[in-house]
Amino acid sequence: MESFDLNGRAYVELCNLLKLAGWSHSGGTAKLLIADGAVTVDGQVELRKRCKIRAGQVVAYAEQTVRVL
Repeated sequence: MESFDLNGRAYVELCNLLKLAGWSHSGGTAKLLIADGAVTVDGQVELRKRCKIRAGQVVAYAEQTVRVL
C-alpha cells in the first residue's frame, strides 16, 4: 500500500489523486476510470469525480491502493 501526504491541505479531489498517484496520465482518463466504477474509496465504488478525499481514507484501483495521510 502506498501513502499520499496531503501536505497541510484539508483534502484532494479523487480525480486529482489518481493523477498524482501516477495511476492516470490525464484528468480526462482519471474521470473515465471513476465513471466506469473502477475506483473504490474505503471499499465502496465511488462515482463522484471530485469527491473530497481526506486523511485516513483508502483509495484503490486495479489492485493498487493508497492511504491518504
